[in-house]
Amino acid sequence: MSARRTQVAIIGSGPAGLLLGHLLKAEGIGCVVLERQTRERVESRIRAGVLETVTTDLMHRLGLDERMNREAMVEDGFNLADGDMLVRIDIKALTGKTVVVYGQTELTRDLIAAAPQRELEIVFEAEDLALHDVDSDQPSVTYTKDGVAHTLQCDLIAGCDGFHGPSRRAIPAHLAREYIHEYPFGWLGILADVPPCHDELIYANGPRGFALASMRSTTRSRYYIQVPLTERIENWPEDRLWDELEERFNGISKHGVTRGPALEMSIAPLRSYVFETMRHGRLFLAGDSAHIVPPTGAKGLNLAASDVHYLSDAIIGFYRRQDEQAMLGYQAKALSRIWKAERFSWSLTKLMHSFPEQGPFERRMQIAELDYLSRSPAMQTAIAENYVGLPV
Repeated sequence: MSARRTQVAIIGSGPAGLLLGHLLKAEGIGCVVLERQTRERVESRIRAGVLETVTTDLMHRLGLDERMNREAMVEDGFNLADGDMLVRIDIKALTGKTVVVYGQTELTRDLIAAAPQRELEIVFEAEDLALHDVDSDQPSVTYTKDGVAHTLQCDLIAGCDGFHGPSRRAIPAHLAREYIHEYPFGWLGILADVPPCHDELIYANGPRGFALASMRSTTRSRYYIQVPLTERIENWPEDRLWDELEERFNGISKHGVTRGPALEMSIAPLRSYVFETMRHGRLFLAGDSAHIVPPTGAKGLNLAASDVHYLSDAIIGFYRRQDEQAMLGYQAKALSRIWKAERFSWSLTKLMHSFPEQGPFERRMQIAELDYLSRSPAMQTAIAENYVGLPV
C-alpha cells in the first residue's frame, strides 16, 4: 500500500478535470488528476466541437491556446432550417461575440500534452477508484495502479469524472436532488474527412425529422440525423446515411454534401439531467458528473468549463484567503448557469425535432415559430445570446 498527500484530488481527465488542474497548478496549488481510462482512450474520445468564450478564455488565460488559435475555425453565425427555409442567426452582429469550432478531442490533447511542463500529474489507468470521508476535513481517494493499492489524502476532491464516474455516487442518496428528462430519440452521427457542406452549422428540421451539418475543420465534417431509440447502427450502412444527408442538405447548403469513408459512426440517446447536489462536504462536482444536456446547442463542454471557472475561483479563494464562503457559493453560481443552458438546449431540441406524439398542430407550431424567428431581431438576439454563452 502506497500513501501520499496533495491539496486537491481531481477525479477524471476530461476537459473539466484537466482545465481545473492547470488552473490550480498555475496558482501554486497542489493537485493530482486520477483517470480510470488509458491516455490513448481519453485522447481518442469523439465529443463536441463548438467552444464558447468561457472555454476559449480559460485556454487563453492558461497560455495553452497556440494550436487552437492556429487551427480553429471562428464562426460568426449558425443556421436554422425547416424544409427549404434557412434562417441565419448572425451571432457576431447580434452579440458582438463569436464561437470557435475546435474539437473537444483536440482541446483534451492540448491540455494533456502541456501537463508535464506545467508539473500537472495525471495518473492514467487508476482502477477501482473510491472516495472516502468526503464529509470530513480529511477526505481521501483510493485506487489501484499496476496492481499496487494507493491512497491519496487531500483537502478537497473535485469530481470531474462524467456521468458514470464514482464521484456523484459518493454523495448519500438522501441528499441527492436530481432531475432527468429522457428524449424519445437519439442522434445517429458520422465523422468523415470531407469538407463541410456549408460554411456554418445548420440545424435542420422537416417531415423526416432533425439533422445537423457541422464540422471540426475545413476538411473534417460531423453530421447527425434523428433516429428512434430502438434503431441499430447495423441498419445504417454508410451509403444509406450519405443518401439521407444529401436529401436533407443538398437543397439548402452552399457546397452540398461530400461523401467519404466514416472515421466513426455511433448512435447516442438524448437526455437532460441535473444533479443539484454539486457540493457535499469537501467533495465538489463539475461537468458531466453533475449535468447532461442534449447536444442541441453545443452546451456540454462549455457548461463544464463554466463549472471549472466558478470552482477554480472558489478553491483559489479558499487557499489564498481562507475564504470558506467562496466554496459555499460554488453550487448556486454553477446551477444558475446550468439551468439556463438546460432551458436553451431543451427549447432548441423541441423546436428542431420530430416527436412521436407530435400531431399536425404541433408541427405547424414549429413552422410558425421558425417563421417568426426569421422576422424578429429580438428573438434572434435571444437565440444568439444563448448560443454564444451567457456571462459567467
